Amino acid sequence: MNTTATSKPMIAALTALMLMLSACTKEHAPHEQSTQDEHSEPSQANPNLVEIPPSVRTNLGITFSKVQRRLIQSTIRIPGAFELQPLARREYRMTLPGHIELAVDQYDHVEEGDLLFRFKCTHWPELQHEIILAEQEIESAQSVIEVVEARMTEAQQRLTNLRQRLESLSNAQVRNAELEAQASEIEASLPRLRAELSQSLTQINNAKRTLEHALHRASVVSGVEESKLVAPIQYEGTTVPTYLVIDWIEIHALRSGIVEALHLTDGAYAESPTLVLSTINPDQVRFRAQALQADLPRLSNASTARIVPPIAPGIDPADSVKSSAQLGLEAHPEQRTVTVLATPASTRSWIRPGVSAFLEVVIESSEGSTLAIPRSAIVRDGIEHVYFRRDPKDPNRVIRTKADMGVDDGRWVAIKSGLGPNDEVVLQGAYELKLATQQSGDQQQGGHFHADGTFHNEEED
Repeated sequence: MNTTATSKPMIAALTALMLMLSACTKEHAPHEQSTQDEHSEPSQANPNLVEIPPSVRTNLGITFSKVQRRLIQSTIRIPGAFELQPLARREYRMTLPGHIELAVDQYDHVEEGDLLFRFKCTHWPELQHEIILAEQEIESAQSVIEVVEARMTEAQQRLTNLRQRLESLSNAQVRNAELEAQASEIEASLPRLRAELSQSLTQINNAKRTLEHALHRASVVSGVEESKLVAPIQYEGTTVPTYLVIDWIEIHALRSGIVEALHLTDGAYAESPTLVLSTINPDQVRFRAQALQADLPRLSNASTARIVPPIAPGIDPADSVKSSAQLGLEAHPEQRTVTVLATPASTRSWIRPGVSAFLEVVIESSEGSTLAIPRSAIVRDGIEHVYFRRDPKDPNRVIRTKADMGVDDGRWVAIKSGLGPNDEVVLQGAYELKLATQQSGDQQQGGHFHADGTFHNEEED
């Protein structure tokens, strides 16, 4: 009776377990059976193989990073941020007081020569009047010179004629006192005529200098070259100098860039030299980093470096930019840091003023480059560190690999063995793969993913 009583509960438990196993098998049979048949051979051959078809990579957000050769041991990584170079910004101010009409808006892209704004000023007619007066003085002095030169020519001709007559009379041994007096009078007037001519030349030179000064002021105010200001132009059926038809003073861009800010509203009245707007060249940036003072001896001779982007979705961590580096003049005694400046040799979409990044300064070392992968591609599993290498023979599989790590600079890790220069490792999604393939003691269980992102070990299937 005891045997019969004991066997009944055991039979009931076994029956329930078989029903549960049967239900699990039926639930996953249509999909898992085909998957098991498809991947049973690779998983049995290598339990570290994990199947990751495209649907799984999409669901888990798996990305890959190519193995690189890097000078890990000879690299100092310094945090910092981008900023505009001092000459990247240009300001446009009022040259005379007046009412403003803006021709651009904030963040507009402008090319050299594009109209930025214009203004109308009551002082501009005064500059025009100065040019007109100078031109009139030149014309008046030129007329005086012509009169004096004509009088000198006439006097010299008369003196020549009188001397010829006196010479003829002298040959005939006849003297004419009246002719001799006229000749003496004309000869005495010549120095006065020369002085008058010199005075007229001085007046015309002064008038020319006044005109040059007036044209220079008008050119500075209007932004138009002096030669163009006096160039003739057709206006209302007559030919006049260009400066006479200028009513609004137009300010044009001196170089291409982007309108950074508008400091005045459209239609405002402003005095000189009020700032109207400023433009920047977004390509003229530099990187400012703060290095530890302890690294100063190693940075003193460093002239080449690379700027690497921050770790962020959509940015390739290997998309670094070559740059020229130099030590800045500033040091911070409280923070015990020194400024390092770097100018990128090329531009990237993530290079913008204010964006944080890292400066990798390469220090000379006797060791050569080594194969390295991003530090985020390595995850810890118990007491071991592992990464997932993409199977070179099948891009839809990855191989769980124990990391034989070398030098670690915080972002890149040297791998001593197990990788080739053309290999790829899982970057995003390594932690999920680690959880799915987590070891139980020393026994690694192979398996595969379903399209919904769930993982099944071979023993479970």
